[in-house]
Amino acid sequence: MTIDNNFLELISHDDKLNKEQLNILGIHPDSINFKEEALGKEVSRNDGNLLMLLKGKLALTAQKQIIKNYHMVLDFNNIKATNVHKTKEITKKEPQVEEKPDIDENHEYVRIYCDGACSGNPGKAGSGLAIYSNDRNPVLLYGKYEENGTNNTAELNALLQALTIANETHSENIISIFSDSKYSIDCITTWAYGWKAKGWTKKGGEIKNLELIKIAHELYEKIKNKIEIKHVKGHAGIEGNELADRMAVYTIKAKNDNFEFYSYDKVEEVLSLTSY
Repeated sequence: MTIDNNFLELISHDDKLNKEQLNILGIHPDSINFKEEALGKEVSRNDGNLLMLLKGKLALTAQKQIIKNYHMVLDFNNIKATNVHKTKEITKKEPQVEEKPDIDENHEYVRIYCDGACSGNPGKAGSGLAIYSNDRNPVLLYGKYEENGTNNTAELNALLQALTIANETHSENIISIFSDSKYSIDCITTWAYGWKAKGWTKKGGEIKNLELIKIAHELYEKIKNKIEIKHVKGHAGIEGNELADRMAVYTIKAKNDNFEFYSYDKVEEVLSLTSY
């Protein structure tokens, strides 16, 4: 089933979703634009039922209990629970295996990881990037400090900078851009087409970060045949994503507007820097 405005209104309480509802939809708990991120998502019928059962201002323990009870009902009735959200008890975070191209040193393979960070939401924000060329150590960039930014603006600024770098990079191979923000990816590669067709408006209210989205979408349209944009899970041990995250957080300390190069000796030193 597809998430629409009517279903969002049905499952919301005081115009909000609780943590496990956001988790089911794959939306970060700190998101301030959960409606935009949720609209158009596909969920199973069972997950749709679970979203309705979780409606309300519930303690996290109560949310987890509802999920467990729902699975008990499915099991009791011999209903296959494929694609149903499950509460995971995480004991140790195992790093994800990062997909890398088969490297031929005669050709250049460029991978760009971009990320945003915000201390408070809104709050002090910054963006970071890790740019890989073949198997060489990545080039790290940090910048675009905002005194009163949001997670989403920081993510969009990072993605825009990644697109700018891709535009200026000459490569015979597709340039891969990785972001852990579904919001920023969808804004630029999907939602922008509908908004643009309607004169950059949308039903139900203003388009947040519109000017930034316009610039990034125009650049994406220009170079979309030479790039691919992929979503990666944040804070999952993927080196490029972790490095971009550290750079975004470092920007909040450095408070630099323009993107600057970060000098380092070992990747491990950068990974040991502060993260949120």
